[in-house]
Amino acid sequence: MCQSNEALPVRELVAADRFLPSLYTDQSIFDAEVDRIFHRTWVWVAHESEIPNAGDFRTTMIGRQPVIVVRDKSNQINVFQNRCRHRGATVCEKHEGNAKAFTCPYHSWSYGLDGKLRALPFADGYEDVVDKSELPLFALKVGVYQGLIFATFNHDIEPLDDFLGGAKPWIDLFMKQGAGFPLRVNGEHRFVFNGNWKIQLENTTDTYHFPVVHSSWLKSVDKETADTITSFMTNESGAVVRSLGNGHGLCVLMPELVDLDVDNGDPLQERFTELAQSIEDECTPEQVRRIIRSMMGVGFNLNLFPNLALSMSFFRVLQPVAVDKTEIRHIALALDGGPEAVNRERLRMHEHFQGPFGFGTPDDAEAWERVQRGSAAGPDIPILLNRGLNRESVESNGERVAHATDETAMRAAYAHWLKVMEE
Repeated sequence: MCQSNEALPVRELVAADRFLPSLYTDQSIFDAEVDRIFHRTWVWVAHESEIPNAGDFRTTMIGRQPVIVVRDKSNQINVFQNRCRHRGATVCEKHEGNAKAFTCPYHSWSYGLDGKLRALPFADGYEDVVDKSELPLFALKVGVYQGLIFATFNHDIEPLDDFLGGAKPWIDLFMKQGAGFPLRVNGEHRFVFNGNWKIQLENTTDTYHFPVVHSSWLKSVDKETADTITSFMTNESGAVVRSLGNGHGLCVLMPELVDLDVDNGDPLQERFTELAQSIEDECTPEQVRRIIRSMMGVGFNLNLFPNLALSMSFFRVLQPVAVDKTEIRHIALALDGGPEAVNRERLRMHEHFQGPFGFGTPDDAEAWERVQRGSAAGPDIPILLNRGLNRESVESNGERVAHATDETAMRAAYAHWLKVMEE
C-alpha cells in the first residue's frame, strides 16, 4: 500500500528547477508513483496495427498490473486485467497472438473477447451461487488517438483528448512520416536498465547530451547525416524545446522536417540516392521525394507523460519495474503497404541506433545507469534542471519555450509529477 500524502512530503523534495536524488531511490516514492500515476492516469498500451483483426491481442503491464489488449468480434478494442475472477491466475501468458477466448489454465473458467464469463466446468457446484454476468474480466477505460491505444483503471478520468491536449497536433505531425501510407509496428527491441523510470523520461527531450553521449554514433554515419542531426545545437537553427501541458514535452531538432507535408525544396540526402532509384518504378516522382524526406522520421521528439515517447522515427515505451529498474521497448515503424525496400532500410537505420548492437541505445543506457549509481552519493545534493532558465519564454497558450538544449520540458514534467503525486 502506498503511503498518504502527509506521510510522503514530496513537495519538500522538488523545486521548480531541481529535486533531491531520493526521487530516484526512495522505495515509498516509487510505490506511490505506481499507484498515483500509472494506476490512475492514461497509460499507452499498444498501437492499433498490433491488433488489426478480431481476436488479435497483446499482453503488457500498467504499473504492477498485467493487462490484455484485445480486439473483439465487433471490432472494439478492450483492455482487461489479466486475472481470472475465480482464484486470480492470469488467463493469458503469451506476449501476442490471436484467440477466440481466454481460458484460465487453473480451473478452466473461460472468457470471451468482450471479457464476459462464458463457461466454467462442473457448473452444478455453482448453481444459485454464481451469476456469470456478474463476473467478467475487469475492464479498463480505453481511449484511442491516431492509432495510439491508451488505457486507465480510473473510470472517472478526464477524456483522453483533454489529457493529450497540446500534444495532439504534434501526434498528428508525427504520423505524417507514413508519407501517405498508414504507420505500422515493425518489430521491437526490449531491454532493462538499472535505473529509475524518470531518468529515461527526462532523456527524450534532453538533446544537451547528444554530441557527448552519442559521439560514437556520429562517427559511424556520413558527415551530411551527422551535420543534419547536430544542427540543433546552434542558436540560429530554430530548434526549440516546449512544454505542452499535463507533463507532455516536445523537442524540435530539425524545424525543416516538423511538417513533412511542407517541402522546402532542399536536395535529398545523398545516402538515400540508391534507395530513391530503387523505388522509382513503383512510385511517382512526388511519392519518391515524399518517402525519402521521411526516412529519418519527423524533426522532433515528443514525450507523452508518463510512458510513451514518439521519437523521430520510432516509439519508446518505458515500464517501471522497481525503484532502480526500468524496462524499455524500442518499437520500429514501417509504412503499411509502402515499398518493401523503404521499410527494410528504415529497420536497418533503427537497428543502427536503437538495436542491442547499435551505436546509440547502449551509450544511453550506460549514462542512465550512471545517474542511478551517482544518486547514491550526496543524497542531500539536488539534481539540477536549471539549464535555459535565462532564456525561457511563455507563450499566450501557457506553453513554455526555450532552446532545444534547455531543460524546459523536464521542469514541466516534474511540475506535473508533483501535482499528480499530491492529488
